[in-house]
Amino acid sequence: MNLLFTVCGRAGSKGLKNKNIKMFLGFPLPYYTLSAIDLFINNHGDEYDNIVVAVNTDSAELIDLLKQTTVIFKTIGRKPEHAIDNASKVAVIKDTLLLCQKESGKTFDIVADLDITSPLRTLEDVELAIIALKQNLQADLSFSVTNSRRNPYFNMVKEQGGYYERVIKSNYNARQEAPAIYDMNASIYAYRNRFLSAESTKGVFDGKAVIHIMKDTAVLDIDSEEDFMLMKVIAQYFYDNNQKYADIRDNVRNIMLK
Repeated sequence: MNLLFTVCGRAGSKGLKNKNIKMFLGFPLPYYTLSAIDLFINNHGDEYDNIVVAVNTDSAELIDLLKQTTVIFKTIGRKPEHAIDNASKVAVIKDTLLLCQKESGKTFDIVADLDITSPLRTLEDVELAIIALKQNLQADLSFSVTNSRRNPYFNMVKEQGGYYERVIKSNYNARQEAPAIYDMNASIYAYRNRFLSAESTKGVFDGKAVIHIMKDTAVLDIDSEEDFMLMKVIAQYFYDNNQKYADIRDNVRNIMLK
């Protein structure tokens, strides 16, 4: 089995300028994602015929930063149509897969994408996200989620005719009675090759999906200056008090070129 890790980072950002190359608690933000991938390769490299890391970007600054690590990766230049604000990330990942397969002559059975702006993940999160897909042969993809803090059947409302009502009409009197709801946290996606085939134009919700539940860290991903500041406070707490998160931070030091 061949595994492809993708890391996708667009130059610039309207929500938070240059967020993909910002310093985060003493290290460049993308190093935390590379650290998680590096730990996975170190722990599971012998389980795969090939593991390849590909970075899809139009940012020379991001590539320069990543080259200052020991992680070996393939650079995929981002197409102009994939560098706009509303570009589909699935399309970016698919393009990365097809180019890597063309250049290597290998077919990658699973593609795992780790988001740069979701640095709070553990090695176990990466492992379980991939396992969730591998164990369900009918599934097309898996993605990471957290337990939702609000529930549209119980305590979320929408405007209707000038007044407000539950998003989904129900008679539930307690949140525990309502169906389980999850927040997609954008941290980890894993796709089967068939879902990203050359003929496919599917989006995430067009496939049969399974999930991996991650710990709720309050901020799902970084998309504003406030997100960035809050994430730093929360991350420092987890790095200081949870060894699984600390392993990712500590390994950042290991992958940096001396």
